[in-house]
Amino acid sequence: MAKHTHEVRDPIHVFIQYNSYERSVIDSRPFQRLRHIHQLGMTYLLYPGATHRRFEHSLGVMEFAGRVYDVITHPDNVLPEIKESLTELSDEHDRAYWRKAIRMAGLCHDLGHLPFSHMAEELLPEGQSHEHLTVRLILSDEMKSIWRKMKISPEDIAKLAVGPRKIKGLIKDTDATFSTWEALLSDIIIGDSFGVDRIDYLLRDSHHAGVMYGKFDHYRLIDTLRILPKDKESNEPTLGIEDGGIHSAEALLLARYFMFTQVYLHPVRRIYDIHLKDFLANHLPGSKFSADLATFLNTTDNNIINELVTVGAKC
Repeated sequence: MAKHTHEVRDPIHVFIQYNSYERSVIDSRPFQRLRHIHQLGMTYLLYPGATHRRFEHSLGVMEFAGRVYDVITHPDNVLPEIKESLTELSDEHDRAYWRKAIRMAGLCHDLGHLPFSHMAEELLPEGQSHEHLTVRLILSDEMKSIWRKMKISPEDIAKLAVGPRKIKGLIKDTDATFSTWEALLSDIIIGDSFGVDRIDYLLRDSHHAGVMYGKFDHYRLIDTLRILPKDKESNEPTLGIEDGGIHSAEALLLARYFMFTQVYLHPVRRIYDIHLKDFLANHLPGSKFSADLATFLNTTDNNIINELVTVGAKC
């Protein structure tokens, strides 16, 4: 008998569960490519345990996105004025649709990352970024066939995955407009305060680097997240936190600060990035990565390492 619910073990979440439709996204070429993209570039040369990939991080972001969505849309956690202003909260079909969409946005938010992640971003053609590639992959014919079976709009997934600031010019203007609800959901993924992308990478990077700096009480943090009403500084509802979660939120800010000062901006780690970028600038055609999707899907860390070994053997 075919299984409809699947699970995978994870050092941060213990188990991550997904259904057969979500598995078809995980099994797709664009997502499987993330098995071969290091989350922290060449940081493993300094912190030997930091060999984790974008693949497991993206699974973790999907898990956190679904968890946050369930908390903030739970009837006991929604203020009456919020329910009145956001009709999506009152319709069971809408809630189920957007739960699928937010999980898939979390799963696919990093599809466009280049080899060794952020290090090589500036080696894309002018005007391109990993968000451009992410949106193009989500909207590609290969992925659209999966979204069709899941009955989710690819434009909705793309919008939630990259947010209002990055979506302009990437999809049709009529599809790039964010409702209040869509802006809230996108904030779950990429928000500067409580975005689950940040929550997962801090916990995961800390775990694999073998440092304690990135740890905080994410259980308490997520359980106290709420949709807050308009205030004097904002004309729209926003993602915020109850009083009981303030210490967890402060710990998140400190974790980010310490991870940047002790790991991400470590001078030895940064020099590895500089040397690798210099190598790529000298060996890539035209000193740039190709933005062609077919070429992009066949370009991973493995290609770059093989090239490094080949060139090194000739020296």
